[in-house]
Amino acid sequence: MAFVDQVKIFVKGGKGGDGAVSFRHEKYINMGGPFGGDGGHGGDVVMVVDEGLRTLMDFRYKRHFKATPGGNGATKGMTGASADDTIIRVPQGTTVTNAETGEIIGDLVDKDDRLVVAAGGRGGRGNIRFASSKNPAPEIAENGEPGAELDIQLELKVLADVGLVGFPSVGKSTLLSVVTAAKPKIAAYHFTTLVPNLGMVRLPDGRDFVMADLPGLIEGASEGVGLGIQFLRHVERTRVILHLIDMSGIDPDSDPYADYLKINAELAEYDPALLDRPQIIVPTKMDMPDAAETLTTFKTKLMADPDYDSETVIMPISSLTKEGLEPLMAKTADVLAETDAFIAKEMAAEPEASAMYEFKADEKPFEIIHEDDNYWILTGDKLETLFKRTNTNFTESLMRFARQLRTMGVDEALRDAGAVNGDTVQILDFQFEFED
Repeated sequence: MAFVDQVKIFVKGGKGGDGAVSFRHEKYINMGGPFGGDGGHGGDVVMVVDEGLRTLMDFRYKRHFKATPGGNGATKGMTGASADDTIIRVPQGTTVTNAETGEIIGDLVDKDDRLVVAAGGRGGRGNIRFASSKNPAPEIAENGEPGAELDIQLELKVLADVGLVGFPSVGKSTLLSVVTAAKPKIAAYHFTTLVPNLGMVRLPDGRDFVMADLPGLIEGASEGVGLGIQFLRHVERTRVILHLIDMSGIDPDSDPYADYLKINAELAEYDPALLDRPQIIVPTKMDMPDAAETLTTFKTKLMADPDYDSETVIMPISSLTKEGLEPLMAKTADVLAETDAFIAKEMAAEPEASAMYEFKADEKPFEIIHEDDNYWILTGDKLETLFKRTNTNFTESLMRFARQLRTMGVDEALRDAGAVNGDTVQILDFQFEFED
């Protein structure tokens, strides 16, 4: 099955049910008054973590999700039924982003995490809600509020405690296959691994952790070379990095120390914080004849580096002979126990981004567009939402809408813009004549 870790989808909350206009007509009850009920709440679109999912593959075939609208109000003051939520199941580690603004809506990491991505609309009020001493029998009811709708970007970052990084063909897949029950593809050519593979490591003392074999990086990966940045994001959630370096010496042009620096440079280029988390250097293929000599040279160059840290852990292994695997897994578990989870770079910047996107102090409730000499168009989210909630089948509802426009300053704004009596004014698909 193909591995999909990024996808864009459209979600829309359910419309609220319409309020009803109705009056009591029971025998022996004179002038019974309004009796129309409210509309029900529209369904939300909710994302829920499903532990059984591993990719976003399902979204390749369905990318539009619309929740059910609420039921309309009825006579006898009966409220319409609220709609059920539309549930979208996603794998653990899914980040949800507003595709238009780039704002992070939420991060679904833990089992059964829930996130409302498109809220359903409120139900409209029935005419029973508008009765007053001045108007005891109103023919006024509201339509249901439209549900929220937006395009969102889903991005999966695999949830693994330990990430295996290194150049292609350094032995990442082989190590994963030996210490876990995973069956990654293994072959003697570069980029055998095209998608992240996960496996569970279980130690004799009862400890366990999840290990991810990430596709091989090469120089320039953070700029899109090779598999590029496509899979670098999966390193973000790992708490410990095992940096595998080939010591076989088969490739005469390969310098293990230079490879080590290049991979770290790519990690730093993508996110400098990646170098702050624990990293264990794992020289591989130590069963090869020249491996011991190559390792000695590597250590000499590493220790000569001015930035060398004496606490750097180097644990040579051979996946073929299983030499050094048990100590490596035990050390990895020890480091994990001392390391807290890291916050992904997007999530760390979320508060600032949210403050920026939510600032709407200059947003106008409406705008006026002058198309022709006697033709005007009114636009604006607030105004259009108000119109959508107006039941245009009843004169009293339209009169109420006209009063609301006047209160918003629409009449005065049209007059100042040059509108005169008889001009045509349009809101969405509804037209009326302007009267000063």
